[in-house]
Amino acid sequence: MQHVLLSREPHRPGGGQRFLGALDLTRARVHEAHGGARHTLALMLAHAMQGPLFWVAPAWVPDRLYPSGLTNLGVNPGRITFVHARHATDILWTLEEILRSGAVPLVVGDLPGPPGLTPMRRMHLAAEAGAEASGTPPLGLILTPEGGAQGAESRWKMSPAHTPDQTGWQLARERARSDPPGDWRVVPKDDGFALDAG
Repeated sequence: MQHVLLSREPHRPGGGQRFLGALDLTRARVHEAHGGARHTLALMLAHAMQGPLFWVAPAWVPDRLYPSGLTNLGVNPGRITFVHARHATDILWTLEEILRSGAVPLVVGDLPGPPGLTPMRRMHLAAEAGAEASGTPPLGLILTPEGGAQGAESRWKMSPAHTPDQTGWQLARERARSDPPGDWRVVPKDDGFALDAG
């Protein structure tokens, strides 16, 4: 009889995706961002990653990402495939299918509100299947106005915190399965972003 030793190591595929200093997001999982600068956080993550990404948003919301603004944040607009869904359930279905395919390293879902636990579980399973299908674990990020998605791997809040002298944002990790809550100030640095040491 063969014995298998159990460990406390996660059994999910992939590791962490660094995006700001030592901060990272677990790959092959779905994370949540909310707050007034949630779109900026998604673009900071896109800046830290290579390759194409999908951005899925509601067709009924007139706001769209501005190409010059993307360039100012260091993201080539040509990397992004925009999908505009007609119903909230179509957004969730699209996110799930893209994650399952493993076709891109990052999938962003701009949602009108937090999804329930069942859709979140389905997206986690799809991301794990995408890791097996492509060999590269995809990362899912949902953007919600107020937060509160059940079952998200981690929840982040990003708010504008500009001063007359400097552009900046306040970033908070409200919850994560493997890390404690924390607060940081984010500032532009060189051609990217950094945590403010001051």
